[in-house]
Amino acid sequence: MSTETLVVLALTVAVAAFVQGSSGLGFALIVAPVAGILSPGLLPGFVLAAMIPLNLHVAWRERASLDLRGAGWITVARLAATPGGLALLWLIPERSLGLFVGVATVLAVVVSLAAPAFAPGRAAYLGAGAVTGLTETATGVGGPPLALVYQHRPPAELRSTVAVCFLIGELASLALLFATGQGHLEDLGWASALLPAIAVGAWASRLVRHRVDAARLRLFVLVFALVSGLVLMLGL
Repeated sequence: MSTETLVVLALTVAVAAFVQGSSGLGFALIVAPVAGILSPGLLPGFVLAAMIPLNLHVAWRERASLDLRGAGWITVARLAATPGGLALLWLIPERSLGLFVGVATVLAVVVSLAAPAFAPGRAAYLGAGAVTGLTETATGVGGPPLALVYQHRPPAELRSTVAVCFLIGELASLALLFATGQGHLEDLGWASALLPAIAVGAWASRLVRHRVDAARLRLFVLVFALVSGLVLMLGL
C-alpha cells in the first residue's frame, strides 16, 4: 500500500469513526466503498477488524442506554446468518467484490431513505439481524438494517445497541473468515496501524455526540455512501 493510499484511508477512517461515534452508524458505509476503490483486497476483513475497537468504545460509553431485548434478537439472527455471508464471499470473485459492495451500498442507501417509520417488534429485529449477518460478513457493510429498526429511537439507545450488535457480529464474522481460510493477517495489521485514526474520530465524537444534528449527519452519510457506491459500480 502506497503512502498516499494509507493517508487517504486514515483520513477516511477518522471521519467514519467520528460519524459513527456521533450518530451510531456510518463507519462501514463510508470506509467500505473507499477501501473498495483503493484496495479491494481489504474487504471485508479490514473493515470488520477496524470497527471492533470503535464499537467496543461506543458500547461501553453508552452502556446505560442499551436495548438488551432488541440486541438479543438481532444477535441471534446475525450469528445464524453469518455462514450465509461467508458463502456469498466464496461465490463472488475478488475482481467483482468492488461491484458487489457498490450495489449493496446503493441498495442500502435507497432502503434507508425510502423506508417508512414503524415500531419494531421481534420480526423486525430478526430480519435486521439476518440481513446484517449476510451483508456484513460478505462486504463489511451491515448498518442500514439496524438503522431502519432504531431510526426513531433515542440516539443514545441507537448508538449503544447497534455498537453491541456490531461488536458481537464482527468478532463472529472474523473468526469464521479465519477458520475457513478467508481471513488475512494483513487486514488485522492495517486495522492496528490505523488505531490512532480511529481513536481521533472516536474522541472527537465524544465531544459533540449530544449536540450533533443527527438528521443532517445521517443524510451526509447516505449521500456519501451513494456516491461512493455508484463509483464502485461504474468502475471509475
